[in-house]
Amino acid sequence: MRSGHRLGRRFGWLWGAYGASALGTWLAFGSFELIAIRVLHAGPAEVAVLSSVGAAVGAAVAVPLGPWVEFRRKRPVLVTMDLVRFAALLTIPAAFALGALTFVQLLLVSVVVAAADITFRAASGAYLKTLVPAEHLLVAGARFESTAWTTTIIGPPLGGAAIGLLGPVATVVADGVSYLLSALGIRATGGHEPPPERREAARMRASDLLDGWRYILADRTLRPLFFNTAVFNGLVMAAQPLLAVLMLGRLGFTPWQYGLAFAAPSIGGLLGSRLARPLVTRFGQHRVLVGSGALRALWPLGLAFLGPGTGGLLLVMGVELGLIFCCGVFNPVYSTYRLERTANDRVARTLTAWAVTTKGSTALLTALWGVLGALLGPRTAIALAGVLLLATPLLLPRRAEAPAAGAEAAPAPGRV
Repeated sequence: MRSGHRLGRRFGWLWGAYGASALGTWLAFGSFELIAIRVLHAGPAEVAVLSSVGAAVGAAVAVPLGPWVEFRRKRPVLVTMDLVRFAALLTIPAAFALGALTFVQLLLVSVVVAAADITFRAASGAYLKTLVPAEHLLVAGARFESTAWTTTIIGPPLGGAAIGLLGPVATVVADGVSYLLSALGIRATGGHEPPPERREAARMRASDLLDGWRYILADRTLRPLFFNTAVFNGLVMAAQPLLAVLMLGRLGFTPWQYGLAFAAPSIGGLLGSRLARPLVTRFGQHRVLVGSGALRALWPLGLAFLGPGTGGLLLVMGVELGLIFCCGVFNPVYSTYRLERTANDRVARTLTAWAVTTKGSTALLTALWGVLGALLGPRTAIALAGVLLLATPLLLPRRAEAPAAGAEAAPAPGRV
């Protein structure tokens, strides 16, 4: 890193904490479903419930936490959410060792982890603005994005090897420990955190739960971006189970080929995140946001033409490489744009509303596309998702806007 882009010791600890928890998450990728299938002998319906309902209920549980987080110091909230996830996940190996593990426990833990995830993301966005000056938010976002894609590349293969040697419960332990390491890293950031805004009312009112959505919908640039990300993410994720059915079933790909088809292209995300800042410097934030957001919508339709054999595998890898590269550019620019457009006293509520809507729309569209896949066939349903994705660029912001009033970030931290 060049000295001009060093963001300080405190950011370094936050970045390291994120890397630890992200690696743990990818090490344990799919572990709940594997435990349900191999240990509890769950059927397809139960696995589907675990995959979608747990996240949806967790999102609903997180709704009142947005206003609660807004008026509290963010670092203790981050540490608490990490410890909650650590404790919840470790109940699974404990119950497994005692022979008492049940499907209901898996479902409850998935709800707790999903709610804590959303709360953590909301608090981390607000906390980041106290650590990083506004002009360096994109640099910080790109580093988080590159870390996310790096852990995506190395986590699943390592997790798969660990599952093969030790079983899926072992990766849940690794995931839990990663949250403990994250909590220790965030605790080590130290320093002074500005006090949060005071509440006007002593108690939370029911109307406060909708503050994040009201803020987003009232902003003419956040509003289209909000709908764009909810629809785009939902449609992309809705097609993934159908793609798995198509590849692992009718087309006869092996599990290792299926894993390779999605792990190898993640290098595109790493490359895209590294290019995000230079592209913004040259072409401007708004052009890169709209351009990369539009280009990422072009790729998924190619999956409808998937065939068997090496050609089919290369097609999936090419489509995923293009999609992930565009997302690698788009994501840090989009997250920076969103933080800049959000007033400091609204960040936690806004990010909570954003994450709840994204998770909810993903769960809804995944369920809907499951029905469409059964009625029309997986390939036709994948094609329909791809066609609808072509319209999502219409929801991107049409003009550049200045940062919102009261959305300034922290003063520049010391060099390291």
